[in-house]
Amino acid sequence: MTNEESKWTVHGERTVYHSRWVRVGLADISQPSGERFEHHVVWFPAPAMTVLIDDEGEHVLMAWRHRFAPDIWNWELPGGIIDPGEDPQETAERELIEESGYRPRSLEPLITFEPAVGMLRNPNHVFLGRGAELVGNPTEVNEGRFEWVPLNRIPTLIRNGDIQNSGTLVGLLHYLALGQRTD
Repeated sequence: MTNEESKWTVHGERTVYHSRWVRVGLADISQPSGERFEHHVVWFPAPAMTVLIDDEGEHVLMAWRHRFAPDIWNWELPGGIIDPGEDPQETAERELIEESGYRPRSLEPLITFEPAVGMLRNPNHVFLGRGAELVGNPTEVNEGRFEWVPLNRIPTLIRNGDIQNSGTLVGLLHYLALGQRTD
């Protein structure tokens, strides 16, 4: 079966709820088998975040913070929502400075991924920053406690459930698995 023959067909989509933070729709779809039904589609605004590695290449900047929806504490990368018309890389750098006061010496795309590809539209853009310059005090005060976490602690933090954010997991595991290269 070719890609076209196995593709789901969208006949239309209607919004059932919309706010600044979430949009829920129902899509009228057909599967390759011919079965036709409505399927939920959820949209969240796209975020951008940064795996910021210190000048020695031994630590990553992370925030220890509480997330109220799942009621958990976990380590997360700095990042935030992409403003309308803003480039994801600009967002990553802006959020890094606002949240931590650090600016990366270099910044490049690491990976873009969809956290729940079956029914969620929410591309997450992860960037790799190398080196850091403290350029001021953080202007966002509700983003948690930032620390330079040793990279060799990351696998243990993941195993212990201390990193649960999907963007943080994907970004750090990508960085560690591919030998810290982006090419």
